[in-house]
Amino acid sequence: MKSEEGRAAAPSTRQRPIHYPFWFGGSASSMAACVTHPLDLVKVRLQTRTGDMPKTMTGTFVHILKHNGVRGLYNGLSASLLRQITYSTTRFGIYEELKSRFAPKTPHPTTGKPRPPSLALLIALASASGFVGGVAGNAADVLNVRMQHDAALPAAQRRNYAHALDGLARMVRDEGAASLFRGVWPNSARAAAMTAGQLASYDVFKRTLLRLTPMRDGLAAHFTASFLAGVVAATVTSPVDVVKTRVMSASGSEHGVVGVLRELYAKDGMRWMFRGWVPSFLRLGPQTICTFVFLESHRKLYRKIQGIDKTA
Repeated sequence: MKSEEGRAAAPSTRQRPIHYPFWFGGSASSMAACVTHPLDLVKVRLQTRTGDMPKTMTGTFVHILKHNGVRGLYNGLSASLLRQITYSTTRFGIYEELKSRFAPKTPHPTTGKPRPPSLALLIALASASGFVGGVAGNAADVLNVRMQHDAALPAAQRRNYAHALDGLARMVRDEGAASLFRGVWPNSARAAAMTAGQLASYDVFKRTLLRLTPMRDGLAAHFTASFLAGVVAATVTSPVDVVKTRVMSASGSEHGVVGVLRELYAKDGMRWMFRGWVPSFLRLGPQTICTFVFLESHRKLYRKIQGIDKTA
């Protein structure tokens, strides 16, 4: 009898991971994009600047305000939101699913909580998820870069997309369906590095902070972990981000990856790898912080609605 009771009671001490809705990552990222879009716009303008355009973040910001007003800081917002809906929903959703599938099956012997995946496993899962997300969101990413860069072009060269859907239709009509996949390989590589830098490092930083510091699972831990994840993501994605932006902003087929690399190296040497790093981090840092703070708020509300213990 005792053994049967023990076997019956044992499973109740084990805690299973919570499966949150697939779309939480896309929703949180879209909300973050609304906050950080002006910084993303400045980063793109710096990476694609030509002629006598400003060379600093502050100068670019002032230039946009002077020539396009406050609304100019939100050029391409519809494409940015479309990108998050496709790209971020895919990468967050796949990452969380893979993480639950490949996590160690045996619980911690003392706490009964699920064992967290190793850092190497998290990086592999995040990279795979980010690559798929990059493919899924590539068309929206092309639009995002083009719409943000449009106002910096001479009037005769501007595409003047009314919004993201108009841009998609005109790209297919004027340039063919292949234009939707312009720069898909550098974009997907960047997405893989970005997701590994953001999602995997956030999980590890958060886990470490909760284990080694007095921080509890709240806003302070979420903010600190996401800030550190933003530093990692900005650093590992900087080189491929520059290439991706140059390839996507081109209107013809003459700017392949190899050609862009040659042009960048000839002009700036190895410094091209970190062109725009500061504005990239100043955009990516707040974007990462906002994304994870919004995501944790989604999760907190979900647990409250479902009546799930926070410690589960």
